[in-house]
Formats: sequence, structure tokens, C-alpha cells
Amino acid sequence: MDFIIISGLSGAGKSKAASFLEDMGFYVVDNMPAALIPKFAALCMAQPGRYDRVALVTDIRGGQTFDGLFDALNELHEMGCDYKILFVEASVETIIKRYKETRRSHPLSGSSRSLDEAVRTERTMLAPVRQRAEYIIDTSVLSTAKLRGEVLRLFGRGGETPAMAVNVISFGFKYGIPIEADLVLDVRFLPNPYYIAELRHQTGLDDGVYNFVFGYQQTKDFMTHLEGLIGFLLPQYVEEGKTVLVIAVGCTGGQHRSVAITRALAEFIRRKGYQATENHRDMTRS
Repeated sequence: MDFIIISGLSGAGKSKAASFLEDMGFYVVDNMPAALIPKFAALCMAQPGRYDRVALVTDIRGGQTFDGLFDALNELHEMGCDYKILFVEASVETIIKRYKETRRSHPLSGSSRSLDEAVRTERTMLAPVRQRAEYIIDTSVLSTAKLRGEVLRLFGRGGETPAMAVNVISFGFKYGIPIEADLVLDVRFLPNPYYIAELRHQTGLDDGVYNFVFGYQQTKDFMTHLEGLIGFLLPQYVEEGKTVLVIAVGCTGGQHRSVAITRALAEFIRRKGYQATENHRDMTRS
């Protein structure tokens, strides 16, 4: 069992690191009191196969000291739980800047303690935890994507690569653009099967409509350019740390052209080695 304990400075990126582990298949628990860690570990060890990869975050929130954490770690050792500690830190200047940008309060700050004093006090309090950590990540100069890559390097299994799921949605502009869309494509310039009587009540999933749409050279030229664009963007989004990409393809009613293009685009994305699902939001609307 992989049992990772994440600790570190407030504002350094512990929650981000935990979210990346969750993307990798870890069962993640945030802000766990130290006294509960051995009980949680015992539960995981009692159900092998269900909790094979576990990560939990424990930190200074709530004003707790770390004497209880060290007692918990000793108990884990006696239980035979092979845990690892990931300590996430950043420079004092970086953390102060992040707190000022988010306008959040530091857990140790108050009327009698400045933000600078709070950050430095926490660093001193956590020094013993840092000394016991197997892994230390300094996020001072790391982008979100580079932090994700570092977490993957440390805890990814052999051959594991950053995953990004792609959802391609067809829709009708008359019903509104999907609010979850990252990219929106307008294919209303393509020839419209709606005006062909025998195709009007079919959809882009039917061969008649699909062949009609792709029977025009402008559709083939469009797909050539679109595949080039999407083929370029996908690895860029993965490198940036994106885990879900939503591409919305729209025509007037969302029944013919957008459905056919969505079908073809999803197939292309799968051929590129990505997980791709297609969803036809407005296809069955009257």
C-alpha cells in the first residue's frame, strides 16, 4: 500500500499536490487530525485492494502542535505501515505574496501577529516534520504544471503519464452555448442537411446525414485544419496541467452538422491516444 502523508507550510501548495495525487488514483483525505491517522491506516490495511494508494493532508490548521503527529507516526511504524512524508514548502516571500493575492488569513496570523511573523513561526514549528520527510518540494518557482510533473515523478507508477479527459459536446446555438466549454467551434457555415427532406428528421449519427456533411470539400478542408489545431493543443494542455478539456461544437439546432463533426472529432482524439467522450446535448430536441 502507498501511504503518503502530506504536510508543509500554509500557502505552499499542499492542496494542489493532494489534488494531483487524487488524479493519479490516490484516495485523498484533507486536514486529518493526527490522532486519527493510525485508525485510518488500520482501516485501509484491513481492506487490501480497495485502499492501495492513500494520501492524507495534515498541517497547522486548528492550531495543533505536531507532538501528536510524531506519536501517530510511531504507531504507524509499529503497525507495519510503510508511510512516506511529502513536505511542501516555499520561501517566506512567496507565501506572503500568495496570501496577499488571495486575501486569505494565515492560520497563525491574528491581531498580535503580522503575516510575516506568522509564516516564520509556522516554518519554525514545522522544522521537525521537514527533517523526517522523505520528499521535499519547494514550490517557490514552480508553476502548477511543473508541480504536477514533480508529484508525478515522485509517486507515479512506471509508464504513468499525465491523463487528460476530453469531452466533445455537440449543441445548438438556438439553445445556448454550454457553460462548461473550454473551446467553442461554430460549424454553421457547413451545408445544412435540414433542408433535405429525407435527412431532416435524421441526426449526425445517421450515415445519411454524416455522408452528406462530409461529402463537401469545405468540410474535409475544415477537418484538416481542425485536426491540426487540436493535435497541437492537446499536448500543450497536458503540459499545462489540465485534466479535463471540454470542446463544444455548435450548429443551429444541434441535430445534424455539429453532431457529425463531434463524432469525427472524438474519433480523431481517440486515435491520438487520449480519452474522449462525445455528448450530443440537443440532438433529440424537437
